[in-house]
Order: sequence, then structure tokens, then C-alpha cells
Amino acid sequence: MARFPDTLLFDLDGTLVDSVPDITLAVGELMAGEGLAPFPEAEVRDMVGYGVATLVERAFAARGIPLTAAEKTIRLTRMMEIYPRHLVDRSRLMAGATEALDYLRGGGFKLAVVTNKPQAAAETVLQHFGIDGFFGLILGDRPLDAHRLAPKPRPDMLLFALEFLQSRPDTAIMVGDSAADVQSAAAAAVFSIAVRNGYSVEPIDSFNPGLSIASLVDLPAAVAGLT
Repeated sequence: MARFPDTLLFDLDGTLVDSVPDITLAVGELMAGEGLAPFPEAEVRDMVGYGVATLVERAFAARGIPLTAAEKTIRLTRMMEIYPRHLVDRSRLMAGATEALDYLRGGGFKLAVVTNKPQAAAETVLQHFGIDGFFGLILGDRPLDAHRLAPKPRPDMLLFALEFLQSRPDTAIMVGDSAADVQSAAAAAVFSIAVRNGYSVEPIDSFNPGLSIASLVDLPAAVAGLT
């Protein structure tokens, strides 16, 4: 029988990288183009977690502007032009990220990133921080692609990543900071570890992860306790 765990899937924003400072700049530029006021960072933090399309929808809803499907597509297209300009100026690695990845690589675990962040943006951020080489797969969202995988909290991205890595749901762990991460793991029959220092508006334990930890600093010990 394969050991549990042998594979760890990681969320990106709020789990490996604190990216809200840069996302705030991108949302601010989008709002400015509409003649609308920007948001403080704390407010944008509460909008993050379900991909750029949801981020755009939430930003306009917060300004009292519901979007039709056509209007949402126009704003999303504009946001995808803005987003690449605001990726690594103010972002930083979350505490314990590099150390946890070093530990896991040394233990022979298969690693992947599974994020609702756009694919190109995810690759740029991970390369900037020099941690892209830890992962056998970096799987991001393609929000303007009609044939994209359904984003988290659907299980599709997790199952694709596991198939790519030649792993199984019952030998994998999803590490994330949001309801989308925990729910996608449950839907894929994957064990979840939730970090409590991320972006979840509600207490992360309220979504019933398999295990919760304060931060990635505690991940090596948590994984060691499961093996």
C-alpha cells in the first residue's frame, strides 16, 4: 500500500505567499478606470480566495454595482490586463514557507501548487521567490478559457494534479487557508490541513479541515505526525 501522505498540494495566496498588498494595487487600478475609489488592503483581503472572476464581482458589488454576465466579462478581461503589473512588488513569502518545502522535499514527498490565481501569475510569483523548483506541477486558473478546469471549491483541479503526479486522493493532503481549499479537498476525498494565518474571513476550523495549524511553521511537525 502507498504511504499516507506521499503528496502535498498547496494553495498559493494566503498559504505560501502574502499577495494581498499587490492584489490591492491591481483592484485599485481596475476601480480607478471606472472612476471608483480604491479599497483598503483589509477589505481586499476579504475578497480573495475564489479566483479573479469572483474578486472582480466582489469588488464591484462592494461599490453597489452588480454586474451582468457581459459586464463581468468586460471587467474580467480588463483585470487580466492589469493583474500582471502587480504581482511581486509588495508580496512576501508566508512565515515558514521555505523551511516547510525544504523539509518535504527532503522527505521525498511529491509537491504541487493548486491555486485559483491565474496560471501565468502563479508561475511568475513562485519564480520570483525562488520556490517554483519545489513543485512537480504548478496548476493555476485560466479564467478566460472556456475549457478550463473548474476552480476550487470544485475538486477538478485537485484531481487533475493528483493524476499528473501519479498520486491518489487517499495518499494526498491539500494545504490551504480558505473554505475553497477545505471544500475542494473534501469533494476530492483528500485530507486537508488548514493554516489559520491566511485570508479566511470566517474561522478556518468552522469548515472542518482534517487538521489546522497556526502557520506553515507548524507544517513539518503536522506531516510528521501523520506519517
